[in-house]
Amino acid sequence: MFHTENRRRFIERTQGALAVIAGYDQMQLSGDMPAPFLQESNFWWLSGIEQPGWKIIIDGARGRATLVRPALSNVQQTFEGDISDDQALAVSGAAAVITEAELERELQQLARTHTRVITTVNTVDGEFHGNPAQHANKTRLERIFVSVEPCNKELAELRAIKQPAELERIQKAITISIHAFAGVRDSWQGYKGEYEIEADFTREFRRKNANHAYAPIVAGGPRACTLHYGANEHKIRARDAVVIDIGARYRGYAADITRTYCRQPSRRTVEVHGAVAHAQRNIISLLRPDLLVQDYIRQVDDIMKDALGGLGLISSPTDTAGYRRYFPHAVSHGLGVDVHDSLGAPRYFKPGMVLTVEPGIYIPEQSIGVRIEDDILITASGAQNLSGRLSTDL
Repeated sequence: MFHTENRRRFIERTQGALAVIAGYDQMQLSGDMPAPFLQESNFWWLSGIEQPGWKIIIDGARGRATLVRPALSNVQQTFEGDISDDQALAVSGAAAVITEAELERELQQLARTHTRVITTVNTVDGEFHGNPAQHANKTRLERIFVSVEPCNKELAELRAIKQPAELERIQKAITISIHAFAGVRDSWQGYKGEYEIEADFTREFRRKNANHAYAPIVAGGPRACTLHYGANEHKIRARDAVVIDIGARYRGYAADITRTYCRQPSRRTVEVHGAVAHAQRNIISLLRPDLLVQDYIRQVDDIMKDALGGLGLISSPTDTAGYRRYFPHAVSHGLGVDVHDSLGAPRYFKPGMVLTVEPGIYIPEQSIGVRIEDDILITASGAQNLSGRLSTDL
């Protein structure tokens, strides 16, 4: 079973430690309306439970996993539903389910033989942020155990190397996304607004039992220079270059693809698009196992500076301000359960890693933004472009 195997690898990596990992809690959007829920990725990877409020206890010494069911009121169960113990055990492969009311006693019992427990934390520079569930879980553990240590790094390193079952799901998410992109490309001349494009992607994803992996970006003309533009509400003019950054999520795994299309591109738009496409091909060709990440970043900078210089946007490779003005984001990130999956801060790339390559050039004063993004698997001998069969043509 997928999640059972994930826990086996986690137990091995943490040398049989005791772990207590919390999933996310449900948050409110407005009034009595819950916010759309997406499970915390580490918890999901270890348990497969998609519902809010659950926890998992992994006793590494015994190789035993116990799920902790949240306490739900009758109203919550009626309006929001729940899963049975049998369903939770079938999904997770865990040995048992206990209730939230039983958790305190279970932890006190475990503390008799374990002074140390590991868990996940959501902090940035030591400050808590985001969903409160992990912070509350850590606070409780600190009250009971002598030592509470984070295991985020170990989980990131494990999840960075994708297993065959994970690669199948990623490829399926990519295939669904490619099909949607191809349909939009075929209908390109008929679109009047960004919202129509978003709607067609949504329809295609839902027909394949997939969802958007992240907030879709359909950014025409000057809006393409706003990296995380997401209103998708404007009309599209014939000469607008439109950045479409959209990926499907399928069975827990994300795709992340970007193409830039234009009905009647100006000469300048063609030049910029050509420079980005050429840069992307060169960057992808760099990727291989054992390539030092710092060397990759340095070579990417050289390629992108050449591209910007060729367009007359910077006059010298030492023009750092100009470079970051026209290319203001990183070229790659990990991809998996999270659309920005951690690669575990590696020194070099390893077979099984999946990452994006997404160079872009943004020229606000000319109302032109172009980005092209593909999803790349590091193989034993080089790299495979998992989304490469989708044309990058303007």
